Amino acid sequence: MTDLETRATPSSRAGALRRAAPALLGYAAVRALGLLALAVWSAARDKSAYTLLTARWDALWYTRVAELGYGYEVRLANGDVHSNLAFFPLLPWLERLVAAVSPLSYADGGFLVSLFASLAAAWGIFAMADHVYGRRAGVCAVLLWAVLPVGIVQSMAYSESLFTALAAWALYAVLTGRWPMAGTLALLAGLTRPVGMAVVAAVWVAALASFVRDRRASEPDGARIAPSAPDSGPAPDSAPASADASRVLGMLLAPLGTAGYVLWVGHHTGKGPLGYLDVQAGWRNGFDGGYAFARFVAEKFTSFPSALAGVGLIVGVASVIWLYVVGVRQRQPLPLLVYTGVVTALALCASSYFGSKPRLLMPAFPLLLPLALALARLRTRRSALVLGSVAVASAVYGAFWLNGSGPP
Repeated sequence: MTDLETRATPSSRAGALRRAAPALLGYAAVRALGLLALAVWSAARDKSAYTLLTARWDALWYTRVAELGYGYEVRLANGDVHSNLAFFPLLPWLERLVAAVSPLSYADGGFLVSLFASLAAAWGIFAMADHVYGRRAGVCAVLLWAVLPVGIVQSMAYSESLFTALAAWALYAVLTGRWPMAGTLALLAGLTRPVGMAVVAAVWVAALASFVRDRRASEPDGARIAPSAPDSGPAPDSAPASADASRVLGMLLAPLGTAGYVLWVGHHTGKGPLGYLDVQAGWRNGFDGGYAFARFVAEKFTSFPSALAGVGLIVGVASVIWLYVVGVRQRQPLPLLVYTGVVTALALCASSYFGSKPRLLMPAFPLLLPLALALARLRTRRSALVLGSVAVASAVYGAFWLNGSGPP
């Protein structure tokens, strides 16, 4: 299904919410199970589960941006400079807003934003999958996203849930022809994470494909059909012109978030349009086509115990690529393939923070659609058993992971 085909959709928000209710309730149950497991595990280790969710790793950087603004940096002994300019501003802005209108702290605000954003993301994933493949597949897609091994990140004061919500609804807007909305959501996604360019690419490619398709439809034999009579109503070009303007507006809005922040960083640092790349270089992060990651995997085979981890990494990467190929073969809509391809490429080909790759892949939720379709074909009891078992395993792993190395 490469064309932006439409399905019947509920006529009201209340109807849409009722349709999505099974997916949202299932998602909330899985996340509650994960938080319960984290609370029990953390208490057994005399740690605060809430601190693990709101005051470690990137969560601290976001709250510092909210509290102090940009300009904070850490200089390491090896000469590296970790600047908070690497972190895009939408989540800190929302944390600051929550703190301004309530007695909550910035960290509390980050947790609250992630809580609501994760539900919005689940609803967006359902809406998108329901639109393309039907309600049952939509429910399965949401639950698969919930039971990811690193799903606990969805409840952390990180930007993954916020970005996924914006991306999912932007893709849904593209699929349903709501171009200004798609452009606005892509703009906001671009203010959330660098991978916001994946949403921009999806909007642009889909809009260009739509332009081409409309032109071909209006010129079946290479010549536009003229109106049969001057008083037959509005000119036939008026509707296409309106659609063209809507698409152009969406395309113009889409890149403003990413481009605006990157250009601001360049101006702020005095290093020009590419200044953000220098900021990322200070974190030893960049795009090298996967060379550094391949070396990292190869080094695992220098000893027997670590070789098992190397095999696991290879299997994991192969699985991601296989799911993408299956999506292509199943003729997923073009914007989904473009978005997923860009997110996956940026995650796998980044030159640093290899332990972060699982969470960096989390926004690539269309990868789950082939599995969602397979689950949707099973009997309800069997699919519930599969998802329930994986949910328990995911909850236990998330509690263990966050109390240990966690998501750098």
